[in-house]
Amino acid sequence: MLLSAIFPLVIAGCHGTSARKSTTGPTPTTSTSPTFVEVAHDAGLNYTWTVTGKRPLNILQTMGNGAGFLDYNVDDSLDILLVGRQLALYQGDGKGHFTDVTKDMGLGTLAADFRGCAVGDYDNDGYPDIYISAVHGGVLLHNDHGARFVDVSPNSGIAAQPWGTSCAFVDVDNDGLLDLFIGNYVKFDPKRDRILCPSNDVMTACGPNHYEALHGVLYRNVGGGRFADFTRRWGVDKTSGKALGVATADFDGSGHQGVALANDEMAGDLLKNSGHGFTNIGASSGTAYDASAAKHAGMGIDWGDFDNDGQLDLAVTTYQFEPKSVYHNDGAGLFSEQSSVLGVGNETRASLAFGIKWIDFDNDGFLDLMIANGHVEDNAHQVDARANYRQSVQLLRNENGRHFTDISSSLVRGALKPIVGRGLAIGDYDNDGRVDALVVDSEGTPLLLHNETKTAGNWLEVTLMGTKSNRDGQGAIVTVETSEHATLMRQCSTSGSYLSASDRRVHFGLGKTNSVMVLTVKWPDGHVDTYHGISVNKMETIKEGQTSIVP
Repeated sequence: MLLSAIFPLVIAGCHGTSARKSTTGPTPTTSTSPTFVEVAHDAGLNYTWTVTGKRPLNILQTMGNGAGFLDYNVDDSLDILLVGRQLALYQGDGKGHFTDVTKDMGLGTLAADFRGCAVGDYDNDGYPDIYISAVHGGVLLHNDHGARFVDVSPNSGIAAQPWGTSCAFVDVDNDGLLDLFIGNYVKFDPKRDRILCPSNDVMTACGPNHYEALHGVLYRNVGGGRFADFTRRWGVDKTSGKALGVATADFDGSGHQGVALANDEMAGDLLKNSGHGFTNIGASSGTAYDASAAKHAGMGIDWGDFDNDGQLDLAVTTYQFEPKSVYHNDGAGLFSEQSSVLGVGNETRASLAFGIKWIDFDNDGFLDLMIANGHVEDNAHQVDARANYRQSVQLLRNENGRHFTDISSSLVRGALKPIVGRGLAIGDYDNDGRVDALVVDSEGTPLLLHNETKTAGNWLEVTLMGTKSNRDGQGAIVTVETSEHATLMRQCSTSGSYLSASDRRVHFGLGKTNSVMVLTVKWPDGHVDTYHGISVNKMETIKEGQTSIVP
């Protein structure tokens, strides 16, 4: 046990001494203060999450739900999916207003202990499908050309999960079909297991260490709407368990999609993909533990190149009074935990965090961090006078890839109200080039945070259409070289955060840059398309294999 604790510390220390590549980015516009305005009610969202049952709440009651941005009817305007015991789907008009289409789209009759969502076009028909995770369940919803969603679970081959959490569509074998990874949490039976535990002489929800771990599963898409369980065949059964966050990416440039898992009070997992199976390199990579070589309560997780060095870095949210981790990708499958150096650790230590997304809110070319916070104990203040059940969303500004500053206090008009934060998704729902956010309040209404940052920089948003690759282009790496000789790299994925799915469009903040000299797309199948001389402040569609961009 001693050696196993020391080893990750040595790895993390070695990583920290590696030289970081030079940080590049466009020339920023000006020092920008964000303006995120909470507009859910005005935008037409009428939904409330409630927690029923006795209090204090137990672990099953308190883990919350997710949400998602998707374009279900392919009209180039983002729609909103809210996940709870009753699902809700809102159609967006691209101008900031949403209409409830839950019943019209066939979702009104579905009811279960739903938790999270994954979005992806698994049959390549051009319309995004949905998987909804659940406790003792889960449903696969096929999108019938934007007219309705059909529950195809019984014939899909996907089994009901014991406690499904975050999930993700990802093409693990580069066959052009999106496969499905589903995280699972713990074995918990309120009729049999211990429900409440003492903490500082107060009875409150028991933590995950009181329950046996469940493990995630991998379903390979075999075509024809069918999936096969490849969990053992691909080595996915060799994970720590108690997964809450799932994020996919080609983090090592191998051309194969890896999977990172945030696990609750278990070592984090990083699954390296050989093209024929996964190897768990969490411990050897430096991502399994925090900077003190300790296990943390991993909640949410997300990939993003925060310092523009061409390598995808990893952020993980954790429990209150634990530093939230940022793992810098040093290359060759090695990472260094740098939250303290970057200022993220101190800025986030006081909160209990779930959803997390890299988001360039001001379009300066550097990815900032947004975090949804909320305690898991509804009587948290009785347990610890420093703790609060309801907590505010945090926004951390990226200072040129070298440091993060908490600028949450500048959020306005309801965006900073204390909530029981859980799921978090991002997407530009009004197509104005500024990325917005959607946040779950487990005991309240959703927060729809409209980005009204006035001095945001130039931008470019890219929609990918795969031909040999999956139709969504999920897993593709998009790189732009700007007129100012800055190079930015972003990935196409709907995964990450906590129980949620985000806009698949690839967003670039460009600062004062007035043109993109070169844009390259490395598709999941390895094919590379290159384009030149692209103007800014618009949305482009790129079809795999075409020599010019689709108007």
